[in-house]
Amino acid sequence: MDSVLRVQARIGQRALLLTTAALPLTGWAVHAVALHRQLAATRKDPLTGLLRRDAYTARARRILARHGDGVAVVMVDQDHFKAVNDDFGHPAGDAVLAATAARLTAWAGPHGAVGRLGGDEFAAVAQLPAGRLEQRLAQLVRMLHTPVVLDDGRTVDAAASVGAATPHAVGSRDLGPLQRAADAALYDGKHSGRAVLATRQHAMTPSVNGRRAGRPGTAVWRQAA
Repeated sequence: MDSVLRVQARIGQRALLLTTAALPLTGWAVHAVALHRQLAATRKDPLTGLLRRDAYTARARRILARHGDGVAVVMVDQDHFKAVNDDFGHPAGDAVLAATAARLTAWAGPHGAVGRLGGDEFAAVAQLPAGRLEQRLAQLVRMLHTPVVLDDGRTVDAAASVGAATPHAVGSRDLGPLQRAADAALYDGKHSGRAVLATRQHAMTPSVNGRRAGRPGTAVWRQAA
């Protein structure tokens, strides 16, 4: 009987040791999950829910590597955004940014990448067949120019400038030159109500503080009626 009790005691001690050892692991697992959630949250902009720059860049590069020439890189910049904040208040400006993010996300589709690069500047990478590029860019311009209705019932006129670049037009599948070209094209058509498709010249446009220097406009897609 004593031997049986001794065996049971040893088994009980081992179980206790195993249970005790498992507790820190369980605690660390909970901590790891919480940390993962915090890191995932920091990948997204809290106002718009869009990816921040680094997370957007990583996803955009994966799409370019996978789909190549069937992709367009789009830059979007709000028009007259300061006036919206001045005339309607900053909550109205936030509502316009959130609406722009939602519209750009819907336009890019579930297989695209959309990010808020900072302030009122957005970027997207979407799979767009060359034959539908003009039509889809005109569609995006219409979406971004749809008035935004605020919670108090007031309506804010929304507008944004759009520049786009494709690997075929720019001669590169690298996200950096494509975004630079799309940004240069955007400023060629700033406040025009049209989307501008970049050429290889746009990719070589010098920049000032990360934004391109002035150039004459080229290759403008007219907004469809």
